[in-house]
Amino acid sequence: MMQRMPTLVRSLALTLAALPTLAAAGEVVCPDLADVVQVANCPTEEELAFTYTGYCSDNSRIYGKGPDVCKDYQLYRKLKNVVLWETKDGAFHAYLSCDLPAATLKQLKPTRITVGKDGKMTRVACGYGPDVVFAYRSREACRADSAAACATDPAACRATCE
Repeated sequence: MMQRMPTLVRSLALTLAALPTLAAAGEVVCPDLADVVQVANCPTEEELAFTYTGYCSDNSRIYGKGPDVCKDYQLYRKLKNVVLWETKDGAFHAYLSCDLPAATLKQLKPTRITVGKDGKMTRVACGYGPDVVFAYRSREACRADSAAACATDPAACRATCE
């Protein structure tokens, strides 16, 4: 058993070294959406109709949502017809409308980058249009390097985290 231990440790070290890494202290670049993947399936119309009934029923007060969501099924559908997308390494993620065609999504380029703080977490948000935002979260302090240049140059959409 003792002789196998170095082999196990070496194997584990090689495996961990081969995993994609996020720069612990370094540059965070807005992802190229050509490489993002859809994580789950979109809800079906039947599922949306079923959950609409429960979400907007007489007991809807427990969900604490705004009053407009249940005025019309289409408003509810817009809110709930979403699916999780993420980069292949899992660093960035977004909940996006299932009505957005994947081919259209994959052609979008970043046009803005913002950095915000929520408690101890820092959120780097990369915007690709009005309804497409991919987020990266870290406990490190981050700053957008050239947020203004990002509007015209996708390569400038980056942040530094330390």
